[in-house]
Amino acid sequence: MAAVVLLKVMWTAAAPASRSSAVTEGGMNIDANRQLWNPHSKIIPQPIRGALGTPIIGPQNVELELQNSDLLAPPSTDHGRLPNLKWPFSLSHNRLSQGGWSREQNVNVMPAATALAGVNMRLKAGAIREMHWHNTAEGDVRISTITPRGTVFVGDVSEGDLWYFPAGHPHSIQAKNTTKEGAEFLLIFDEGTFSEDSTFLLTDWLAHVPKGVLAKNFGIKDLTVFDHIPEKELYIFPSSPPPDDARLDMAIPNNTPNPYTFPLSKVKSTKTPGGSVKVVDSRTFKVAEKISAVEVVVEVGGMRELHWHPTQPEWSFIISGEARVTIFASSTNAHTYNFVAGDIGYIPPSFGHYVENTGNTTLKFLEVFKSGIFQDISLTQWLALTPPNLVKAHLGFSDEIIAKLSKFKLEVV
Repeated sequence: MAAVVLLKVMWTAAAPASRSSAVTEGGMNIDANRQLWNPHSKIIPQPIRGALGTPIIGPQNVELELQNSDLLAPPSTDHGRLPNLKWPFSLSHNRLSQGGWSREQNVNVMPAATALAGVNMRLKAGAIREMHWHNTAEGDVRISTITPRGTVFVGDVSEGDLWYFPAGHPHSIQAKNTTKEGAEFLLIFDEGTFSEDSTFLLTDWLAHVPKGVLAKNFGIKDLTVFDHIPEKELYIFPSSPPPDDARLDMAIPNNTPNPYTFPLSKVKSTKTPGGSVKVVDSRTFKVAEKISAVEVVVEVGGMRELHWHPTQPEWSFIISGEARVTIFASSTNAHTYNFVAGDIGYIPPSFGHYVENTGNTTLKFLEVFKSGIFQDISLTQWLALTPPNLVKAHLGFSDEIIAKLSKFKLEVV
């Protein structure tokens, strides 16, 4: 029988140097459910909102609590229980190699994210992510792949571009020498249990095959040819950069029906009142049959409108700026989260949400979906296209207000 020991620790201390409540400013009432502070605030954050809560007198991780205002002092609109739907890459264990590093997010650190996982990877100039394949699909470097039909593709991607490898397709990733810094990128997989430690690596496989079998397989009689196969996987390792022209790096000319890269950086964005969006899915990127994405830009003071995604979860990554997101899970359950660059969010299918720019710089983030077709439903558009009497009966809106509702998706307002 296991023994359970409860340790009770008590602190007594003076009140902290400052506290956050600020339901009024200059004698005027303001939104009591606003975000009370941000990562740059010069305060000691406290779990206080209006008359609710009381100061912490034990130890505090002030930097972390400054980044998570609405976890420490949630708005009154929050209610019930939701699983953790936020994970910062800065808390992921990093795997260091001579040629770079990688860190991952999967269900081991965010159990709710069952459908998608992500890896943040860095390659030095010329460094290679070892030739490998996965049992799941992934999305200035050079990539190469071969299909089960024996067709091949070699291509380059730059900042803001995409590539896609279907499950089981062997491939390589190598940083070019266009900059001395090499490349850093995001890999996204359509399985929440994915781990970089479980990829099928070329050297790992051949290290576990007898030399005689290798000689027979390749039709080579000299067994010493295989003496240089590493005993352990290479994973990420330094190498000479590839030639600038991808055509000089091809064993044969590309002969796949469709490219495995997509120049998203060159796609013209759709302007909206509060920012812009770029959508990429299998309608424009033919090989991306299982993953679609939206690049969203929200200007200062703007927000990604209230919406939901009917059947697929959203895996989001903050590229720059600061955001506030309230996620509604039905049955009175809703939680508010704060995000900064490098944070990951996960929103299950049909959960209503918005993304508000709460910083003083442009907010840019990526939405990724486990679906070849991007879909979302705008709350405003739904109400605008619903019989007005129904909207009036539910929300008490006047005819004038209903007439002002946009019948088109604004995406960012």
